[in-house]
Amino acid sequence: MNPPAKLIFTISLLLGTTIVISSNHWVTIWAGLEINTLAILPLIAKSHHPRAIEAATKYFLTQATASTLLLFSATTNAWYTGQWDITQLTHPAACLILTSALAMKLGLAPFHFWFPEVLQGSSLTTSLILSTAMKFPPMTLLLITSPSLNPTLLTSMAILSAALGGWMGLNQTQIRKILAFSSISHLGWMVIIVSYNPKLTLLNFYLYALMTTTVFLTLNVIKTSKLSTLMTTWTKTPALSAMLMLTLLSLAGLPPFTGFLPKWFIIQELTNQNMAPAATAIALLSLLGLFFYLRLAYCATITLPPHTTNHMKQWHTNSPTSITIAILTTTSIMLLPISPMILTTI
Repeated sequence: MNPPAKLIFTISLLLGTTIVISSNHWVTIWAGLEINTLAILPLIAKSHHPRAIEAATKYFLTQATASTLLLFSATTNAWYTGQWDITQLTHPAACLILTSALAMKLGLAPFHFWFPEVLQGSSLTTSLILSTAMKFPPMTLLLITSPSLNPTLLTSMAILSAALGGWMGLNQTQIRKILAFSSISHLGWMVIIVSYNPKLTLLNFYLYALMTTTVFLTLNVIKTSKLSTLMTTWTKTPALSAMLMLTLLSLAGLPPFTGFLPKWFIIQELTNQNMAPAATAIALLSLLGLFFYLRLAYCATITLPPHTTNHMKQWHTNSPTSITIAILTTTSIMLLPISPMILTTI
């Protein structure tokens, strides 16, 4: 893809996101989401591989359906209340349809099936955009409309997401699919708390985006997309592989890393809201995800030659690590000590 085209699509992505997060009218929000969808499609399909075309088609169909549902929800609410303002969503049917539309946009269970397939057909850079930037507009809508949505339904969908994200990621060998199921699982943590403390949802989303960006950029540098090739990267970039292992453990939510911070706050808030059973359930389900993060970490660092993989060993490179990856990795694993300061802002 030539640079001017890539620049146009990137500007369109930024424009679509800005329109969504700054609008309070449903029609302009819908227009912003459509701009976003149309801008990312060429980036998914740019390799012209059949898998990439298939991923772009699946993405277009699901996002178009979600946008239609969102517009239908807004129209239903306007029909009964005469209000097109995003904060005036009061009709129960409109709230239910909007929950389905946002779940489809985000890839939240039970509307999650498109997400791993689309990520698997995209390049690592496009997968990063799909996992982080493309989730920001629907996440903003979820935060703004959360007082109108049904908390019981959101909690049920969140626990289902955490369960399916952990369970379906267990048997995967493709790293992009594993990270897709990781995203579905993390969405469960974000959605379960949105009705009670939206700032915690936003904090969880920011830290998830930070850690996922670190993992994808590291994988892009070491040119790895399968577990079998990940086993051979230790000989090529030992320092980067060690940092990848620590970032994956942070993404799993192990203390003393950054990823433990949102999980700790969310469990604490759920307990304060007399939702200890839900907190226990989602904490236990996150152990499923911990298994495949440990598997990735094991393949990245602990599997040393000789081993049974058929892939050729890679040459050791002395090229310096990118300063961006160095900063992102540091913040991905070392923010837990400043949790009291973060707690004062929530």
